Amino acid sequence: MQKNIQQNISVPGMGAIVHQQGVFFRVWAPNAKRVFVMGDFNAWREDELELKLEDNGYYGINVAQAKAGSQYKYVIISKADEKLIKNDPYARELTNSNGNSVVYDNERFDWEDDQSFMPYWNEAVIYELHLGTFYTKEKNQPGNFYTLKEKIPYLKDLGINVIEIMPPFEFPGAYSWGYNPAYPFAIESDYGGPDALKALVKEAHNHGIAVILDAVYNHFGPSDIDLWRFDGWYENDKGGIYFYNDWKSATPWGDTRPDYGRPEVRNYIKDNARMWLTDFHIDGLRLDSTYYMRHVEEGQDMAQGIAEAVTLLKEINAEVQEKYPQKLIIAEDLHNLEVITNSLNDGGVGFSSQWDSVFVHTIRNVLITQEDEQRDMEQVAKALTQRYSNGAFKRVIYTESHDEVGNGTARVAEEIAFDDVNNWYSKKRATLGIALVMTAPGIPMIFQGQELLEDRWFSDTDPIDWSLLEQHKGIFQLHKDLIALRLNKQDFTRGLCGQHIQIIRADQEQKVVAYQRWKEGGERDTTVVVLNFSVTEKAVYRIGFPAPGLWRIRFNSDWDGYDADFSNYQSFDVEATGQACDGFEHSAEVSIAPYTALIFSQG
Repeated sequence: MQKNIQQNISVPGMGAIVHQQGVFFRVWAPNAKRVFVMGDFNAWREDELELKLEDNGYYGINVAQAKAGSQYKYVIISKADEKLIKNDPYARELTNSNGNSVVYDNERFDWEDDQSFMPYWNEAVIYELHLGTFYTKEKNQPGNFYTLKEKIPYLKDLGINVIEIMPPFEFPGAYSWGYNPAYPFAIESDYGGPDALKALVKEAHNHGIAVILDAVYNHFGPSDIDLWRFDGWYENDKGGIYFYNDWKSATPWGDTRPDYGRPEVRNYIKDNARMWLTDFHIDGLRLDSTYYMRHVEEGQDMAQGIAEAVTLLKEINAEVQEKYPQKLIIAEDLHNLEVITNSLNDGGVGFSSQWDSVFVHTIRNVLITQEDEQRDMEQVAKALTQRYSNGAFKRVIYTESHDEVGNGTARVAEEIAFDDVNNWYSKKRATLGIALVMTAPGIPMIFQGQELLEDRWFSDTDPIDWSLLEQHKGIFQLHKDLIALRLNKQDFTRGLCGQHIQIIRADQEQKVVAYQRWKEGGERDTTVVVLNFSVTEKAVYRIGFPAPGLWRIRFNSDWDGYDADFSNYQSFDVEATGQACDGFEHSAEVSIAPYTALIFSQG
């Protein structure tokens, strides 16, 4: 057996690297006394294939008889002579989270001419989804990348051009939200593994849809995690070389915060981000809870945080901006700090965009509140005009995400309706909310099933009810129409892709908000949005318009084609004349139904 091992070969990289003369295995175990690799290529003999100590605690060996598909594990002999059987931290494929590592050949997948794809950020519309539940109930098994691939034409028809996938990395069991990654480099086996992800990305790109992955670097595990005390060393009863071994280890999910101060751990995380963006053609990343990378507990400011975490985030963003400037890197920080999206040159952390908690919390509250009198139009105006780092698209805006429809809260329609989302109030105010999302400055995002008026709350064992597509086909069409307007598909609403917004009126008494959006201004660009947050129709309601002449109605959310319960209250094109109003020289009288959105433009 030994004669088949090429001891003098060294190949760059980490993990199991397939090359012409076998597989080179490299692992970091600085406190090990000896390291072996075993697998189906040597009948799982534990003490036969010993890795050679390289520099800085790395060990490596070439195994000529190993190949793509071979299963393997490391055998680590600690300084205390404890034998540790460990999966590869860099394993790109596992039989399952408690099984074996699998040698993966990254070069064997046929990408053909596929290239990474990302729409201009001001034209991105994101659809967040969970692989395990994005499938048909009748299949009676978790969804995967192949079932998602079947739905790409559906998402294309809706108008989506970016899908954001909740963490698909190997986790314990078959059901999970994904925020407990046991092996960050491996795709969950129940989701189909690495080739299934590549096939999905290739199919999405063929339909003009980008793919973003939700990456978790604030903690690992906390269960089925071979990183824990990987080479036997640890301090203070903590996790060993991959984790902090002091007060910095504590997270809301256990003592498993990676040690961002160790160069090898920093490289581990940067290698991970780099792998998705290059080897898998992923178009962007959303970094989960960056606040809990930067801080141990809630309520701390930047000066009280973990400085090396901020440095790591800057390094990731610097490399992306240098090598993949079109790719979108989003922070879920949720503390409304401009420094997160400020440029690296200005001392910022350098993220492309960040989830905006001001928008989601304000707008959800306004929609869910039962009494009209308690709806605050000034807060709506504040949410509309909120921006970070002087950029409209430095924020992602939404009324539903996995957090907002789980963890004790529910879908907007469910929060309004209390177990009956198919009532008038629920449908009217939920659709008013999505009209806000699609017309406000920011990168709009919807959560799976929102376009179908999904009820209740998100659970990783409760799949999408696709029968709702027929029941609520009008609500689906409403979302589709709003996305088309947002993307200026008919060349009438270019302003919705623009940086600019001006509040025309925030009427606290009548519960109306009106605003204009524009990119460069003028016909087919400047767009006026009027929202009625009350149960009372406004038959004659005068507002200022930014230019004289005919303003055509492009959208009326009260159209009965969207839902038979809607009143089809007639709203017409209006003529803006020389009567001054709201600080404008011209104005017009509009008619608007209860809980309704109207969109006007010229041309």
